[in-house]
Amino acid sequence: MSSPAARTSATGISATAMSLAGVAAAGAASFGKVRRSGNVAQRKVAVALQARGGEVDLRQCIPLEELRNTDVDKVGGKSASLGEMISQLSDVGVPVPGGFSTTAHAYKEFLDKGGINDFINTTLADETIYTDVNKLMAVGKLVRDKIMETPFQKDFEEELQRQWLRVSGGDPKFTFAVRSSATAEDLPDASFAGQQETYLNVMGYEDMRKYCHLVFASLFTDRAISYRHDRGFAHEKVQLCCTCQKMVRSETGAAGVMFSLDTESGFDKVVFVTSAYGLGETVVGGTVNPDEWYVFKPTLAEGKKAIVARTMGSKKIKMVYKVGGGSETVDTTPEDQERWSATDKEVEDLATMAVKIEKHYGRPMDIEWARDGDDGKIYIVQARPETVASQKKVGVLEEYKMKEKGANILVEGRAVGKRIGSGKVNLLTSIDQMSEFKQGDVLVADMTDPDWEPIMKKASAIITNRGGRTCHAAIIARELGIPAVVGCGDATEKLSKGDEVTVSCSEGDTGFIYKGSLKFERTTQDLGDLPKIGLKIMMNVGNPETAFTFGQLPNDGIGLARLEFVINNAIGVHPQALLNYSTLDAETKAKIDMRMKGYASPKEFYINKIAEGVATLACSVYPKRIIVRLSDFKSNEYKSLIGGDKYEPDEENPMIGFRGCGRYTDPAFEECFAMELEAMKKVRGEMGMTNVELMIPFVRTLDMAKDVIDLLAKYGLKRGQDGLKVNMMAELPSNVFLAEEFLEYFDGFSIGSNDLTQLTLGLDRDSGLVAQYFDERNPAVMKGLEMLIKAAKKKGKYVGICGQGPSDHPDLAKWLLDQGIDSLSLNPDSVIPTWQFLGK
Repeated sequence: MSSPAARTSATGISATAMSLAGVAAAGAASFGKVRRSGNVAQRKVAVALQARGGEVDLRQCIPLEELRNTDVDKVGGKSASLGEMISQLSDVGVPVPGGFSTTAHAYKEFLDKGGINDFINTTLADETIYTDVNKLMAVGKLVRDKIMETPFQKDFEEELQRQWLRVSGGDPKFTFAVRSSATAEDLPDASFAGQQETYLNVMGYEDMRKYCHLVFASLFTDRAISYRHDRGFAHEKVQLCCTCQKMVRSETGAAGVMFSLDTESGFDKVVFVTSAYGLGETVVGGTVNPDEWYVFKPTLAEGKKAIVARTMGSKKIKMVYKVGGGSETVDTTPEDQERWSATDKEVEDLATMAVKIEKHYGRPMDIEWARDGDDGKIYIVQARPETVASQKKVGVLEEYKMKEKGANILVEGRAVGKRIGSGKVNLLTSIDQMSEFKQGDVLVADMTDPDWEPIMKKASAIITNRGGRTCHAAIIARELGIPAVVGCGDATEKLSKGDEVTVSCSEGDTGFIYKGSLKFERTTQDLGDLPKIGLKIMMNVGNPETAFTFGQLPNDGIGLARLEFVINNAIGVHPQALLNYSTLDAETKAKIDMRMKGYASPKEFYINKIAEGVATLACSVYPKRIIVRLSDFKSNEYKSLIGGDKYEPDEENPMIGFRGCGRYTDPAFEECFAMELEAMKKVRGEMGMTNVELMIPFVRTLDMAKDVIDLLAKYGLKRGQDGLKVNMMAELPSNVFLAEEFLEYFDGFSIGSNDLTQLTLGLDRDSGLVAQYFDERNPAVMKGLEMLIKAAKKKGKYVGICGQGPSDHPDLAKWLLDQGIDSLSLNPDSVIPTWQFLGK
């Protein structure tokens, strides 16, 4: 066999000079080794080659375990990264399947054959193909056909077969995953994810050769050509290699993608894990709605239960092996759809691996994983730098906000990005319809994949039936700065071509498609250095879906986390209905069953959902304090929950009726309240969120204060134990008049200026008839505020305010600062303006 170094096309050195027995015998030896230890003739050649461009590796294939991350120019990003993990992280608990990679040298030699390079460069030099989708498709096919018509060079085929034999042991049923690995891929400022092809369950050498050929051709898919052109990558500067890796038998297990930060907000203290049954291509490609988890890194390191949020996906399909090689998609059983595709332990193990990988690379990472159905073990099959969320500008706040609220929500799904877009619906069923798509249209499809990139960049928004927030299409949408709502389920049925819609991803994890072109605004603000002020600025945050975004604002913690938001949105069921589940009618049970999929019992569902919501809020500001107000639903609000009409009274004025502390200490509600307390105990204990403090609302009398403190202790939340602080919401005239006496039972006050204003002035804040009289700056209300602050200061206790007043009225915020209040808890959109106003 001739030496790999004998290729004149690659080096410009004569074949005779390079036909050296020593090099041939070395086989896999790098050129550098020849330069250092070869005979005189070999060293002369080495020196000549080095002078032409440095040390060159002339191998056609390289085992993965011999590669490092510095070998991107030799084998591309994917292969180099796998080699890095195999050699550097296997000993610390990051298992990676072995294999080999073809090289950039082999690819360049192949393209030099038969004038392929000249043909490609000439064909792609025509700038008109990048604005005409039909031309792009035709040219892409011409280039790919040219590559497929050209046979591999003989020495490359021989080396490919030798590596196949080494890894497979000659077993014809041994399976590989054959993936693309580009020499310019996975740079910190660009994502080539999904731009080239992947082939799974590849059996036998002949299939290996065939799929390597197809991978080579896939450097010139329409999407890849367009992507490189748009981002300024010269086509001739990118070489493609094949990563040939032992296949993990996840077709009978599970697989997914995880990121070492939150992909939407860039919040870097969590690992975002996704999972579905079968081969991982369904998750990567966006053809399935996967299960999702967030794992909090600091408490994971402490050995606590670190999963702070979870969402069950529909997982309607899975990809499995086809007999004889290849893969196919089949339906998932109803039983599998309604259970988690990974256990809590597996999710935490995955997060631990993600943290180790991130620490090794020194940057946020995008990681693919698989669980082998045969041995039950988890393997990392790919890792690349995360290229979107981690590149966001620090210190610049961009915010999209709906100016008018659409009453008509047509569709909803998983939000990708935090932006808003609007336009006319253009519903495409096939990539062949690309030419029908106009700039500014809203793309609606069953699913999008990276093949659609040439039209995705024209869209004002993207909506799909299928896909999760980690699929390739979602990654590209983020990179393009386009709002996308994925996994809607029925978007193609409910939306019609030509419909005017507004797509909002600015309202949390749920994306909404509103009817009509609604007004919205985009603001950007350079935060700069905020001034020092004489109090703490906290935030009012109730929605866990927005916590990671708001948690990155300058803040001193969360001064008000309303439990009602979690109960209403994440649970949606009256606690009494869950406790009496067995006695409910079939229709109500069916509604509850839909909501509590994945949880062992109604009670566990209620406790865990509250715990997850609070933990998500708590970790967003950890280790800063978060004051959680226990549930303060009024009877009419409880009645609107599933099953609520069976347990709630009719009240003429629920605003001052059966609510807050009065409920907690009522024997009829105690068992419901006990579930809330169990959730709080779990968050602070098992989950390690000791920054959580409690707040008791609507404490009418001193007897109520004593009773509720005793009740907390009864259920394992004793004030002062393990650092637990219990605050009172000061919002009633009785709280003002007996402020010092109430402070005997609590660690401080959080003033609720909304109810305090309502009850001081004797007006119903829900009534438009008296709305003109509602003003927290009324002298009577301000006198009450002053008395509460003085009482707390006298007793050496905490006092803050969490009502709407300071968010709406900067002059009130200034007055409270002058009174010596400890903190203002503001709506997130008021944090920066109020901070800057107070600092003047």
